[in-house]
Amino acid sequence: MKVIGFNGSPRKDGNTSVLIQTVFDALEAEGIETRLIHLGPQSVTGCLACMKCHENKDGHCVQKKDALNDWLDEMKEADGIILGTPVYFADISGQIKCFIDRTGMVARANGNMFQRKVAAGIAAARRAGTVSAFHSLNSYFTIGEMIVVGSTYWNIGFGTAKQEALKDEEGLEIMTNLGKNMAWLIKSIEASKEKVHPPQTAMAVMTNFIR
Repeated sequence: MKVIGFNGSPRKDGNTSVLIQTVFDALEAEGIETRLIHLGPQSVTGCLACMKCHENKDGHCVQKKDALNDWLDEMKEADGIILGTPVYFADISGQIKCFIDRTGMVARANGNMFQRKVAAGIAAARRAGTVSAFHSLNSYFTIGEMIVVGSTYWNIGFGTAKQEALKDEEGLEIMTNLGKNMAWLIKSIEASKEKVHPPQTAMAVMTNFIR
């Protein structure tokens, strides 16, 4: 079982990274493998709206100048996906927006290929704008038919200076609980798969899971 996380901040070791790593610590304590990918300041370009992914239907983007296709392959194999973003002008960063546009378009062109993967969004802010940023991340998950995980509060943390989020005790607690909830859900889904015998319907699978 594995969770892949994407840090949408230009700062590799900034507050967004602190929050994601705190979730990872809780996941790893539960035996879940993790991998963090830093998108970086200029690592992902925007969608071209060329619709080639709808023509090719190969699970990849036609643009080859960045690592997005490798990341798409990793996302397909992962059990869970985390997207983390700093809050810029009351919304997500440009890096994570480009990532969402391109991976989201490819996923929808290929039958919502992240369907039923466990997902969580995280927003780091100086003071405000986390609600709209958090909404943008969750909109990506829900239109992709992913299963969104919550915590004891919205998945947000506060800090301005590099790694200042380490001082946000409530924020760190939220991330720890998020990791625990994510691990529980991934393990529960994995256990339900072992009990499923084809040709059970999706409704039957979910009924077994709820029980």
